[in-house]
Amino acid sequence: MHAFRPRLRKSLFNLFAATLAVCALMAPRLAKAEALLLIEADSGKVLQAENATIPWYPASVTKIMTAYVTLKAVKDGKISLDTLVTVSPMAASQSPSKMGFRPGTQLTIDNALKMMMVKSANDMAVVLAEGVGGSIDGFSAMMNDTAKRLGMTQTSYVNPNGLPADGQITSARDLGILARSFLRDLPEYEYFVHIPAIRFGKRVTGNFNKLIGRYPGADGFKTGFICASGYNLVASATRNGRRLIAVVLGASSGTARAVKAAQLLERGFGQDNLSWLRPSLGTVENLVPVDASPPNLREEMCGGHRKRPASDDDDALIATNGGTSGSGSATGGEAQVTFFTAGLQPPLMKASELMASAPAAAEPVLVYTGPTRTGAALVAAVAADADQQNPPKARGKKTRIAKKPDTGSDAKTDAKTGTKTAAAKPAAAKPDASAKGDAKGEAKTAAKPAANKHAAAKPAEKPASGDAKPAKPKAATKPKPAPNNS
Repeated sequence: MHAFRPRLRKSLFNLFAATLAVCALMAPRLAKAEALLLIEADSGKVLQAENATIPWYPASVTKIMTAYVTLKAVKDGKISLDTLVTVSPMAASQSPSKMGFRPGTQLTIDNALKMMMVKSANDMAVVLAEGVGGSIDGFSAMMNDTAKRLGMTQTSYVNPNGLPADGQITSARDLGILARSFLRDLPEYEYFVHIPAIRFGKRVTGNFNKLIGRYPGADGFKTGFICASGYNLVASATRNGRRLIAVVLGASSGTARAVKAAQLLERGFGQDNLSWLRPSLGTVENLVPVDASPPNLREEMCGGHRKRPASDDDDALIATNGGTSGSGSATGGEAQVTFFTAGLQPPLMKASELMASAPAAAEPVLVYTGPTRTGAALVAAVAADADQQNPPKARGKKTRIAKKPDTGSDAKTDAKTGTKTAAAKPAAAKPDASAKGDAKGEAKTAAKPAANKHAAAKPAEKPASGDAKPAKPKAATKPKPAPNNS
């Protein structure tokens, strides 16, 4: 027995050391894993949570808060949806995605919100921030005050659009709280988070949230992407009067985040009959925050291994390409989506197939610059925006190209006819009527004046003329034919 104890101690020590080594290996992977959250919109009950309280870079899901603060000001009567806001040089300088309006362009709060939420326009976020808060810093302070009031303890903002900044941080937990608050506090403005597409002039832009128009019951919210955060999505859907909110942070592509959100929602809707099998996870507000730095996924998302630059509207279909890097987490468990509640409800199409399908047909919402308009004035405003989208340089190029062959053909004619026809170049700038008038045969009167236009036109009409005076300018301009006219 005494001989066995040292061996037992050694075995336990080796097991402990191995456990520490495994934990050390898994720690960096955990920091780079996706953050997932699924909650009930009404109650805040947590149905699934993975890394939900790890800090994360929000990217453009920041715009949910920008819309919340703006619409709360509208609801409180401080501004209206018809209030005009102006594109400043600061707004115009924002990185894409953006509308690209010139500084000084004006538009309504209503149109700026639609452009921001559907196209994820970074310039429109700044336009709203400056219009509501006076400046980016002033509006960011309003965003932070709102986050604190809502209980978003892991969130801080330094800009209204989510472009890269060290102080721009949130978590899946806080985004779930924000989405719930939006639906609870601003139900009359909920349509801003599920517009399927917008039409500006001739250009139609679909919502980057691939669930809208594809996943049954999808009715919000917003996407986001920067290299450091990966592909983020806050999504909501309603079925049989029950609304769920899914949060996906750090997915590998635009399609992967939509597939994962669809899987989460499908499992949530399937838990109605099986909820008694699962322990309660409490409410989203009671999730305990983790004190850590947000993972930086820049190398994974934007490294040299990508075939094309990553962007928020990345539509690489993992259903057809066999999966990109990290797509295993997006497609893994797909069978459970279809057969999770086998026998209790009809199986749905696989999530990846849903996201690869075309969205349901929907009329794009018209957006335009200038004040609020209706009827004929609205039609005129849309037409004016469409005209501005026509590149003016294209017309100029066509005109110049049309003129070049004429000049070239004149040069060939002059080369064949010799000295006297070479003078037709300056005459080409004059109307053809003057040349016809000179064709009456007044050779002597045409030779006396010093004006170049008559001297040029006369020899062109009568190449056989032996008058030496008109030929002198020709000899000056073209030395080669001079001996013929002497």
